Amino acid sequence: MTATTEITHHTKVLNGINQHWVSAGQGPPVYLLHGFPETWYGWRKQIPVLAEKYTVIAPDLRGYGDTEKPAAGYDKRTMAQDVLALMDHLGHERIALVGHDRGARVGTRFAKDHRDRIDRFVAMDNIPTRVIADTYDVAMARQGYWFFTFLQVPDLPEALIAGNEETWLTHFYRGWSYDPEMLTPEEIDVYVRAYRQPGAVRGSCMDYRAAPVDVAQDREDEDQPIDCPVLTIWGEDFSAVGQAYDVLDVWKGMAREVRGVGIPQCGHLCQEEKPEVVNAELLAFLDGWNG
Repeated sequence: MTATTEITHHTKVLNGINQHWVSAGQGPPVYLLHGFPETWYGWRKQIPVLAEKYTVIAPDLRGYGDTEKPAAGYDKRTMAQDVLALMDHLGHERIALVGHDRGARVGTRFAKDHRDRIDRFVAMDNIPTRVIADTYDVAMARQGYWFFTFLQVPDLPEALIAGNEETWLTHFYRGWSYDPEMLTPEEIDVYVRAYRQPGAVRGSCMDYRAAPVDVAQDREDEDQPIDCPVLTIWGEDFSAVGQAYDVLDVWKGMAREVRGVGIPQCGHLCQEEKPEVVNAELLAFLDGWNG
């Protein structure tokens, strides 16, 4: 954060769980939804820039960070309702929504379930859940999706990861980045501390264990494209997204109006690895958003 950016932390029981979020800035509301294995902290390089023009709201998703980690409710429809409850609490009738990874899955469901509450949507380094389900095979598992299956195994991931959170998380941060040293040890430690909280590993596992329900929800309205404008951004050097799919073509099958930007020499954590590019694209896409 810059010295001039005032960021505040908040908690409130909303949609039946204690939600944590950070806020900064003033203006039309822009919500930032993080992915796995991160927290709101993954947006630290965007918040100061966006806060110059917008009210930025960055929650910890259900099961992550300092938000409650219940035993259920990880299907994306319920997680989108978490966001809706936060909006209602803050008095935001309509938002611009930016989602990375799992946050983009929540955002996709939000954009379909609550069409009148979203003005524009950014899906960052994400292939929609239904598309992955339709294309998943052994080759795709080797390409990088193996943990989708691993985390759905009951109880075993929690037992194996407990006490090994730093090794587990560092595997992803290093392996998913074009520059494996992109995150400093101090930055990684912020995430490690978050994932060492009671219930945190289970929360992220439950997020993935909701996949069958998520796919079923996505199949229900797969013939109903997202109405609002969509920007999809991806790292060209991430094996499981930019190197595995025609990302722009995939998203053209999801929404009526789509623009795509691939970022060279960039892995999965686009907003952390190439913040200048991401911030410029976000500001251009948000231009004209007046709330």
